[in-house]
Amino acid sequence: MLTDRQKAILSVIVRDYTNTGNPVGSKALASELNTHVSSATVRNEMAALEEKGLITKTHFSSGRVPSMEGYRYYVDHLVQPDPIEDSVEDMIKNSLHGEFNRIDEIIQESARVLSDLTNYMALTFNPERSDDFKLGGFRLVKLDERQVMAILVTQNGHVENQVFQLGDVSSEQLEIIVRIINDQLVGKSLSEVSKALQFELPALLAQYVHSPDGFIKIFGDMLNNASKDRVHVGGKLNLLKFAERQDLDYLKPLYNLLDTGDGMAKIINPDSNKVQVKIGSELRNDLLKNYSIITGTYDLKEYGQGVIAVLGPTRMPYSKVIGIVGALQEELTKKLLGYYENGNR
Repeated sequence: MLTDRQKAILSVIVRDYTNTGNPVGSKALASELNTHVSSATVRNEMAALEEKGLITKTHFSSGRVPSMEGYRYYVDHLVQPDPIEDSVEDMIKNSLHGEFNRIDEIIQESARVLSDLTNYMALTFNPERSDDFKLGGFRLVKLDERQVMAILVTQNGHVENQVFQLGDVSSEQLEIIVRIINDQLVGKSLSEVSKALQFELPALLAQYVHSPDGFIKIFGDMLNNASKDRVHVGGKLNLLKFAERQDLDYLKPLYNLLDTGDGMAKIINPDSNKVQVKIGSELRNDLLKNYSIITGTYDLKEYGQGVIAVLGPTRMPYSKVIGIVGALQEELTKKLLGYYENGNR
């Protein structure tokens, strides 16, 4: 339990550090507190906060920076969303009130707006019902002696198709492959289908096709593409501005992770409609240990739920970003409900 003074000091440390990136010293703190206290008193309170694990000393300065636990306490107990500026509200409304032909276009636009307003990377997920993103059907159409078109349909109507060379496979064998997939996998989620593709399906198909590896890879690529289409990304290059390390060995797997819609959905996975913050180790992925994700869920009633999210460094201005996410969440909900209920106009 923190005293009011300790809460005030922690708030100033988080605010100043997120604004400047510099450790915060006792003299600066004493001048910023609302009540007059000496630097010695501030140092004692800082020592208490450090003992509780909420702030830590850097190697380069006598000042303090928030720890992951400090950020968590601040977000849970102290942060107040910043009021939305008129210019920000106008930008959100003007961007979302244009002419759109598809839901995807609205969701993509919301990712762009969110990224522009925060200067971080934004991810927005299509609204999802319980029957969305499940396999609806699969077909293979032989185009000539060498080429085959694969067609994958999800239960929400999304279609993926790809032309590839399957080798010396008869039409009868293609029919068997299609029948196996439709009998075994239709109605299952795309993640369940992906697991079956890794384990059960290869051995089953090998009974009818001499070497099913090429087909397995094509089918896997199509599943991955179908999963990707539920997530839209804005400001991907913003990641380069705040990445702790700029080497390709670090950034390449990080970008690969962010390009995997299903993988990011599992990491974000909010459990309420409120704006939520996950920090560092809470994201359960070592690539994201120095990042935070702020999410907002938009609820479209019977039309499903979707998510908007901002990925930024743990040293981000939480009050500002939380305010923006909340405002966009509200406006996006109104826009999409209007789209559905007014006949997609």
